Amino acid sequence: DQKLVDYIEKKTAKLGQFFDRITDAQVFLKLENSGQVRDKIVELKLLVPGDILVAKETSKTFEAATDAVVDNMKRQLNKHKERVQDKSHSSKTSPS
Repeated sequence: DQKLVDYIEKKTAKLGQFFDRITDAQVFLKLENSGQVRDKIVELKLLVPGDILVAKETSKTFEAATDAVVDNMKRQLNKHKERVQDKSHSSKTSPS
């Protein structure tokens, strides 16, 4: 459904504001039958230099799962950015 694709693209595009070195993004949509309810699963994979970040969320709608997975990924990107900055600071400050 094109509306869903547009929604996901709009949400994931904002992740570039948190970390500008994302080299690739992949989104996987899955339907899982658990009894009477069909859960919607959104999995988001981001390639960043030296790492692959993965987030997966389940909800009743793809939109809600997308919101949750993007929030999850924002936290991961912030942690990743801190780790990268810590490494660059410690390598500059440590005596050689």
